[in-house]
Formats: sequence, C-alpha cells, structure tokens
Amino acid sequence: MKLTGSQILFRALKEEQVETIFGLPGGAVLDIFDELYRSDVNHILVRHEQGAIHAADGYARASGRVGVCLVTSGPGATNTVTGIANAYMDSIPVVVLTGQVSTMLIGNDAFQEVDITGITRPCTKHNFLVRRVDELGRTIREAFKIARSGRPGPVLIDLPKDMMQSTADVETLSHALTYPEERQEPIEESCARALWLVRKAKKPLLFVGGGVILGKASEELRAFVRKLDLPVISSLMGLGAYPGTDPRWLGMVGMHGTYYANMAISHCDLLIAVGVRFDDRVTSKLDAFAPHAQIVHIDIDPTSIEKMVKTHVGIVSDCRPALQTLNRMLDEDPSMVPGERTRAWLEQVAKWKAKMPLTYHPGERIKPQHVIERLYKLTRGEAIVTTEVGQNQMWAAHYYHFDHPNTFISSGGLGTMGFGLPAAIGAQVACPDRVVVDIAGDGSIQMNIQEMATAVHYGLPVKVIILNNRYLGMVRQWQELFYGRRYSQTDLDHGPNFVKLAEAYGARGFRAEKPEDVDPTLRAALEAQGPVILDFQVEPEEGVYPMVKPGASLTEMDLGNGKVLAGSAVPEKVGAV
Repeated sequence: MKLTGSQILFRALKEEQVETIFGLPGGAVLDIFDELYRSDVNHILVRHEQGAIHAADGYARASGRVGVCLVTSGPGATNTVTGIANAYMDSIPVVVLTGQVSTMLIGNDAFQEVDITGITRPCTKHNFLVRRVDELGRTIREAFKIARSGRPGPVLIDLPKDMMQSTADVETLSHALTYPEERQEPIEESCARALWLVRKAKKPLLFVGGGVILGKASEELRAFVRKLDLPVISSLMGLGAYPGTDPRWLGMVGMHGTYYANMAISHCDLLIAVGVRFDDRVTSKLDAFAPHAQIVHIDIDPTSIEKMVKTHVGIVSDCRPALQTLNRMLDEDPSMVPGERTRAWLEQVAKWKAKMPLTYHPGERIKPQHVIERLYKLTRGEAIVTTEVGQNQMWAAHYYHFDHPNTFISSGGLGTMGFGLPAAIGAQVACPDRVVVDIAGDGSIQMNIQEMATAVHYGLPVKVIILNNRYLGMVRQWQELFYGRRYSQTDLDHGPNFVKLAEAYGARGFRAEKPEDVDPTLRAALEAQGPVILDFQVEPEEGVYPMVKPGASLTEMDLGNGKVLAGSAVPEKVGAV
C-alpha cells in the first residue's frame, strides 16, 4: 500500500498522539490541509502565524505535552520565528511544521521561498528539511523525541510541496530512530556532596526555576522542602513549582524580586538551585550575587552549570530524579537535616518578610495591583494565568499566588509582547474546563489582538484583563527613573476603545474607571460564557516595585515612593548566625 507524504505525516502525528494543531493554510501546504480535512486531528485556525506558534507554546506549557503548529512557506514560516525563539529561550517543547517550495525549486528564489531551516538554526533545538518521502515518518518521530527529551525546546520540520504529494510504500517506511537515547549519568555521588553541604549550612535557601515544572518535579520538590524546612524563592519561570501560599515561600528574586527574596539570596550560606539558568535579570551584579553562599546547581543541561555563576556542586540531571535521589538519601540518613542550626536563619527571613511586604498605595484611580489581587480572590487562585510582557507581567507575578505548576504561562527569556492572548487560547484548548485569564497591557495586547477572532470562532472563554495605563508602561518607567522623565515614544493615548473592539470581534467588553468598579467588572467577566475583554483604566504612572537598577546588587532596591535601600550583603546580627 502506498501513502502520500501528507498521509504519512498524519499517520506519524497520530502515533505521537497529537490531538490539536494550531495553524493557517497557504499554497505550499494545501496538500497537508486537504489531508487534514479527512483527519480527526483538531485544528485551530488562527489569524496570524505568530498566533499559531504562541498558541502551540501555551498549549505545551498548560498541558505538559508537545505543542504543534502548521504554517505555509515564505512569510508564513518567517512569521513564526519570534515564537520559535520564545520557546527556545524558555525550553518549551513545540514542533513547527512549515511548508516549502518543491525540492527542484529550492535555491532559485521561487515564490514564497525562504531558507527557514537556515533562519531558525540558532533558535531551534534541531531542524529538518525533508528531501525523501520515505524518511518523513522517522523524521516526525525524531522531531518529537528531540523536542521533549533532555532540555526541551522547539524543533522545525520543513516540508517541500512535492514531498507531500509523492508516495512511498508503507512497508518500506523507515521507522528506526537515528537520534541517540539520552542516558542519565549516575548522580548519587554529587547528591551526597550536596547533602554534605546541607549538613553544614546554617542559612540554606532553595532557588527553583522552570526546570522543575518542565521536569514534572513539583511533588518531589515539596517533599524536599518539608524534610529540610527551607525558605524558597523562584525565578519568573518557576512560579507555581512551589505553593505561593506556603509560609516558606518568599516569592520571585531578581530585578523585580521581593525585598525578602533578594535579601535572603544575598545573605544565605548555601544556595540550592534547581532547574534554573541564572538569568541576568535574576543575578544582576554577578560579583555581588549570593556572595556568602556555596552553590549547588541541579540542571538537565550541562552547559548551564558554571555558565553564569561559580558552582560548588553540579548535578547534571532532570530535576525529578535528582530530587528523588536527594529525598531518598535524607530518609536514609536524617542526620543530614539541619534542624535547630537554621532556626535563627528562619527567624531572620520571617523578619524580612514582615518588614517589607509587597504593597501599594490605593488612590482615586484604579491601581493595577488591586485588580490582580481581586482576580486572585474571585478565582480562588485556581485560574490559569497567561501574561503579556512588561509591567502587567510583573504585577501578575507578584499579586497572583500560584500554588500549582503549569498555571503561570509567560514569556520569560525573550520577553515577547503579544504572547499572552494566543498563549491563553492554547492553554484553554489544552484545559477546556479551567478558567484562563490573560493579564495584558494596552500596548502588548495590540500586537496579537486579532486572535480574539480565533477565541470567538471556537467559543474559547478566555478573559483578557487589560491594565490600561495608556503607555508602554515598563519602558515609560525606565524613562522616568533613568532618562529624566523624557517619555520618548511611549505615550499610547490614541488607543482603541477596547469595549467596542471586543464587540466588533463578537466578544463581550467591559470597562472599569473607578476602584469600586473592579469587583463587579471582574465578576461579570468571570460569569460570562464566552471570551471577554476587560478594560481597566489604571493609574497611568504606577510603577513596578521593588526594582534593582541594572548593574546594582540585589540588596540595592528602589522600593518606590522615593524609598531606596542602599543595602549591603553583610549579614545582619541574628543570634548565632
């Protein structure tokens, strides 16, 4: 029996248990979409290819599975590049299927031809150009294996039109994988060395990142914390890995980290970093980062260890087996648990937490922090929250408390505006019974606002909360702090009427202008059956605080309202610490 390339493609996708594809058709992929017509794969028709890749990304983050998008050649393929780079930076497993001109035309500047494998080579984990139809099935299998194994990431498969039309005998299809099996190196010795440092530590601190969520290690992490009674901080990508309502939780660390998280990392004597890559927004001034600490670093990617900070014990492993090994060793030898040695440290951390909690000052205008707080209360902390990028992202990270993994979905490493709405669509498709909310700014939401049509088309009840300050808010804040309040090209006063825009798309629209409008507006939106846009007219020049200016140490925090903490990393006197 012979199958066309398009038939082989869908057969391979079925073997990979792909249920949903996000895409947009075009000339080079017409044969694929014709086969899709006869397939039982669920296809979500987006309105822009960037929406397709971001939706596949959001689907992957919410479901823990590989996301898939399908686009045509030329501009269809190039429109996915930002989303591919975004997934690459945040280690998200997606497979991108791009159309290509026929093999005989490649290299001849044919209509809608681009070298998409060459363009995306720096921002994919791997990519393929299919030149033989009998290798297509194996290529699909390899792409999925590469995307989800080791440190996950995006994989692109370029599909020439003639390869989709050509046929191969099903009995001769190659299924043998050439991608080598990744082997877990023995980690018992390095885990034992790490616990020896724990045994001696008086001020231990646990730093968790997105690797814990990607590695499905949240339960093991929580058991580890219970055994050692450690305070916990996280990166932006690590939100949800550990319960945000737990007393041990200190919040996010770094440029916009909490006062107490930044103080804890600056005074600890042991930092156990799990699934993090020490991004510059976390470390700030490198030679002042965790200056008193020995560092244990657990990461699946060996190139991440020692890349940014000096590591005293490196454990090259996925987070789950590493934490399982550490927990087993602690059970076998309880003497490694610090116990009373860390009591003074825990008391100091509690004092920092009580001294400078996250706060803002209510006024006559709506404060964006208040909107997030009320959203958290009204959803009981059970929503899946996606964000755009900028101030809205930081307020969401601070004021919505994430108790579960895969519930905070945001562009971390690349900082991609326009990510939140299509990511919310992907998350809603993955989790149809969950409340999904995109927290947005009036600037970033307009970068992919066309995907409201997608949400309406498929009846996806995503709620878009726009914190409308009529600025490119984070850039404006930097101009306020570092450029003498010269607001160059950040004024968005001539924005659309978002309520009318929602209605034009066929969605519901609500607007709130006063603090007392916040609760009824949120309730109305959450009770609505379909997609909703909420326009909150917030304080225009509200800032995100704390803030560490670039190049400063994490103890030098601007706390807002003229309060600047010019701290040091010299430990305060705390008992016998």
